[in-house]
Amino acid sequence: MSGDITLHAWRHPRAEGAEGRCIGRTDLRVDPRRAKRLAHRIRSFARRHALPRSVITSPLERSRAVGRWLARWGWQHRVDAALSELDFGAWDGQPWAAVTQQDFDAWCADFAQHAPGGGECVAALLARVCGFEPGAARLVVTHGGWLSAALWLQCGASEPPSSERWPAAPRHGRRVALQRQSSSS
Repeated sequence: MSGDITLHAWRHPRAEGAEGRCIGRTDLRVDPRRAKRLAHRIRSFARRHALPRSVITSPLERSRAVGRWLARWGWQHRVDAALSELDFGAWDGQPWAAVTQQDFDAWCADFAQHAPGGGECVAALLARVCGFEPGAARLVVTHGGWLSAALWLQCGASEPPSSERWPAAPRHGRRVALQRQSSSS
């Protein structure tokens, strides 16, 4: 059975040591207090909106830490690699200043298909976002790039994404409501 659902997706709390660095799959930790604060906000939101006590997170620590807090409070917590951040390959974990202008320009020139740092191209990220199936869960904790891709898809753009029109990532700890088609109910 299929139908429209609203998926409530939060961007993880700010990771420690991320400032000025290209952070995709680099697995940085978050301050446990920040993870707990976001978990409280998610729990309150779910209670207010009578949503299932189930959350899906990226396997990366900055998202997974929030899910672990919810699990301590009796929630179902599932980890799904489809919610991971874009893989920036050799750029990952490096200071943005270490990425040459030529390399950055090459990515911007073919934003959808060029794999930054030899990692994952935006088209592959979009496919991952499209293929994500939340089941009965309506709450996720994920990453800025994943959320930007979801917002791109939600706006229904008919042409390939470009760096100039790519949606900005929501701030850390912010919720985005995503309208999705679901194959389960």
